[in-house]
Amino acid sequence: MSVKQASKKEKPIILITNDDGVSSLGIRSLVEAMDGLGKIVVVAPDKPQSGMGHAITIGHPLRLYEVELFEGVKAYSCSGTPVDCVKLAVDKILHRKPDICISGINHGSNHSINVIYSGTMSAAMEAAIESIPAVGFSLMDYGAEPDFTASKQYARLIVEKMLQKKLPRHFLLNVNIPKASPDELKGYKICKQAYAKYQEKFIERKDPHGRSYYWLTGEFVNFDKSKDTDVWALANGYVSVVPVEFDLTDYSLKEKLEKDWR
Repeated sequence: MSVKQASKKEKPIILITNDDGVSSLGIRSLVEAMDGLGKIVVVAPDKPQSGMGHAITIGHPLRLYEVELFEGVKAYSCSGTPVDCVKLAVDKILHRKPDICISGINHGSNHSINVIYSGTMSAAMEAAIESIPAVGFSLMDYGAEPDFTASKQYARLIVEKMLQKKLPRHFLLNVNIPKASPDELKGYKICKQAYAKYQEKFIERKDPHGRSYYWLTGEFVNFDKSKDTDVWALANGYVSVVPVEFDLTDYSLKEKLEKDWR
């Protein structure tokens, strides 16, 4: 048997991470959804890291501990950010790039502008930067005990499709699932990211010593009313699937400046 033939029989290595913490219900649901698709390795933060974006730890050392949380699955708790988890997984645990990286299932939405702030998506994006096909999953349910049934079904469906295809370099998806049962969902739609944002404000309060402190709050506002966005898809009973890239270059503006700024 040739090396090539042997490699075809090997199970793909699936790295699972998130930003809600290694013991969260979302990551357990994702591990269950991926059962049988490959060799699963979990590396996730030891505490919630929501809103961390693409932060990395450079000011203090990182800690990494093996934990027994998932039967038959190697799992590690990391003191760093979601991005740290991916970096450490590749360098110190797997000693190679996994075949695919899956982040989530996030407890809350990461549609539209949220992708910029999301630790869930930043972990997936870090993998994509390293040419590891990646996807982030998020459930639009902020309740104390969310039902991940539909999320698990769609996560498995999408990852199966990814494993069956030859994917382009830096492949990255942002997938959001509405709060609904599988029977209530209409399927999934390939979408663009909506132009939407939070109209934010800070609530000022006083501590017992009379010093001011602030809570960030705000209202989500959608400025994009077209029917090909993630916000529209989610509002109309579809799972939204948005292809994402980390190249932030505005190519149309680049072309304009090349002409106007000669």
